[in-house]
Amino acid sequence: MNPEAEWDGVLLKALDPRWAERIIFLEECGSTNDEARRMAQDGLSHESLVLTERQTAGRGRRGQPWTCPAGESIACSLLLRPSDPMVLWSRLSLATGLAVAEALDRFGLAAEVKWPNDVWVNEHKICGILVESAEGCVIIGIGLNVNTISFPDGLAHPATSIALEAGEPVSREEVLVAILERVKFRAGQISTGFPELLTSWNTRCVLRGRKVKLQTNGVTKTGVMEGLSINGELLLKTAEGLEKILHADHIRLVKTT
Repeated sequence: MNPEAEWDGVLLKALDPRWAERIIFLEECGSTNDEARRMAQDGLSHESLVLTERQTAGRGRRGQPWTCPAGESIACSLLLRPSDPMVLWSRLSLATGLAVAEALDRFGLAAEVKWPNDVWVNEHKICGILVESAEGCVIIGIGLNVNTISFPDGLAHPATSIALEAGEPVSREEVLVAILERVKFRAGQISTGFPELLTSWNTRCVLRGRKVKLQTNGVTKTGVMEGLSINGELLLKTAEGLEKILHADHIRLVKTT
């Protein structure tokens, strides 16, 4: 680990001594998800964490780029080998988003989740999550703005950070410890605990009860987002009735006057 980069691992190892063997720190890499996938093929163990100081080719959903300024953000990928059936692994995206939002509570932020895999604070994006499956494992990529105070022009969504919202910088390692604690808990709920997870997720949903526009299978739909179904589908109330949507390419709030 690199003390100068604030990743000396003391807090992480206090959380679980096994982290001493399961943290892979890279000064720089293209994508932590790609590195975790490569290492998974070589037998990387369950609950291993690939962490980088500088990510040069991070990506979000649909391949959108995700920047990670050195010394300002958290860019990491958690590798899990769940015992739950593979059909349930997609729920880890909801579980992780909720876990990150709950972790930010500790730093005085009122964080919300935006379906399917973003975390917002004050209607600004603070975290993106990318869950990808590989042979026998799931890779959870997390990109979180921690101490960033300026962002490039042209972002798809207005962005913010913990430092901007809290008014002061915070320890990235403390933030990461809080996230990992909550991810471990919420990831354990993707099977029998899913109804409780959904209740908590719906409570934090920034889109719930608001008019949205989305694209699914090449079709644009507009309606009021009612929350998620027991199966994790988005419930959209349209003029034609209540629709259940499992995947969407774009989802945007419709501003009302």
